[in-house]
Amino acid sequence: MAAENWEYQVNMTVRLPKGYRPSDDEAFMNRKQREYFRRKLLAWREELLKESTETLQHLQEESAAAPDMTDRASAETERSLELRTRDRERKLIGKIDAALRRIDDGSYGYCEETGEPIGLPRLEARPIATLSIEAQERHERREKSYRDE
Repeated sequence: MAAENWEYQVNMTVRLPKGYRPSDDEAFMNRKQREYFRRKLLAWREELLKESTETLQHLQEESAAAPDMTDRASAETERSLELRTRDRERKLIGKIDAALRRIDDGSYGYCEETGEPIGLPRLEARPIATLSIEAQERHERREKSYRDE
């Protein structure tokens, strides 16, 4: 894992102007845009890892020997919810790492189905997106039709 982080850090050589935001006025996925999304993904990843560490510390410090059955049941429910949330975040970290690899190989920002640009607004909202809005909608319609059968 440390080697992966190092690899991502090495590529952070592009200087971004203060307050930089990607715009449609520049070439799609130019160096600045790739660096902007790399930093955004790395910050998100770091935040998730920090929360995960805090959860582990909290669970270790928490006393499992609550005297009251109701308190114990409540604590178990909270612990279960927290662990489920962390599991979803663990999967999200995998998607963030995949997006960082796509930045490195030059495929970031392009739809995996069509090869067309995903679009800056979609990437801003969901930087791990791999499909354009149109391709995502087709995918969801197919999924729904399979479920309805």
